[in-house]
Amino acid sequence: MVLAGILILLAVISLAAFLSRNQSSSNITPMPSTTTEGTKTALFAGGCFWCVEADFEKLSGIVNVVSGYAGGSTENPTYENYAQGGHREVVEVTYDPSKTTYESLVEHIMRYSDPTDATGSFNDRGKQYAPAIYYDTDEEKIIAQKVIAKIDAEEVYAKPIAIVVIPRVKFWPAEEYHQDYAKKNPVRYNFYRSRSGRSDFIEQHKGKGSVAETPMPQISGATDFENYQKPSDEMLKQTLTPLQYKVTQQEGTEPPFNNEYDTNKADGIYVDRISGEPLFSSKDKYDSGTGWPSFVKPIENDDVTLHEDKGLFTTRIEVRSKHADSHLGHVFDDGPKDRGGKRYCMNSAALFFIPKEEMEAKGYSKYLYLFE
Repeated sequence: MVLAGILILLAVISLAAFLSRNQSSSNITPMPSTTTEGTKTALFAGGCFWCVEADFEKLSGIVNVVSGYAGGSTENPTYENYAQGGHREVVEVTYDPSKTTYESLVEHIMRYSDPTDATGSFNDRGKQYAPAIYYDTDEEKIIAQKVIAKIDAEEVYAKPIAIVVIPRVKFWPAEEYHQDYAKKNPVRYNFYRSRSGRSDFIEQHKGKGSVAETPMPQISGATDFENYQKPSDEMLKQTLTPLQYKVTQQEGTEPPFNNEYDTNKADGIYVDRISGEPLFSSKDKYDSGTGWPSFVKPIENDDVTLHEDKGLFTTRIEVRSKHADSHLGHVFDDGPKDRGGKRYCMNSAALFFIPKEEMEAKGYSKYLYLFE
């Protein structure tokens, strides 16, 4: 009887999700897109716009995401007729270029859709669900083609990339009930997303290739960290790799020597992978021989917090970031004596490296003095 009840409940949820996707659009006023001063917009398609919208909203530097239709030959398309008019389901992303880049947005649509399927998207079939990157300038076109070539070369996917890069066209916002659908109807949304195959596909390819291995921090150096709001645990699980989540949220430790920054010798700063808050300078990094990136000090002592850790049958001093409260590693008293005697032994999985050449563009120009 219990099993029968569960099956009936799943059937009801499935039917509700299906009906919601096909809800009548009559008497519903389309939601206009919004922009603010200093922002830019970009247009992407990656299948069901509920999912694409929800995934883009998790990124740093995103001001607004609106679901809609684009690419067809008809005016004022609705959910009932957009496919017949040759339109795709798309999202218009409004972003702050001082906090993120068009390249990062392209990388994101490539990671959170199936860019190898030109005939649909997961269980949704037809051109209206096919992936697409719309460019507004020649520069954006070159950026998109560069990202595609990199992911193709890294063989992130078993099949070749099929996502099209085409000129930007007029965007028509979808009906209001489609906007922020994941927030308004979380049970139906999660059931639809899981059953469509999207979640499994993304998880299967997470961590493959350099794009997936080094996601951008959630915010940039231009942000007021005192007002920083940490993403939800669910959001962190979706945006971090399993190792990054284990290290930062569960006080885990990555393997020595086999990590991203142990041997990195480039000039730049290391920031919190989640918040982007500055933590360490390459000028204070040294080879401790332990297999983990080690520093003699943080950029500022107040950038990190120290906590007593009584695990592993001994007492150690844990190091955490001030605003994101990420577990970073531990500090020991066996560092170079002539440089203060401290060894901040950090996990690469908790850090994100900003090369000196990119610091100004990514909002960290105030720290360029470290390299004068």
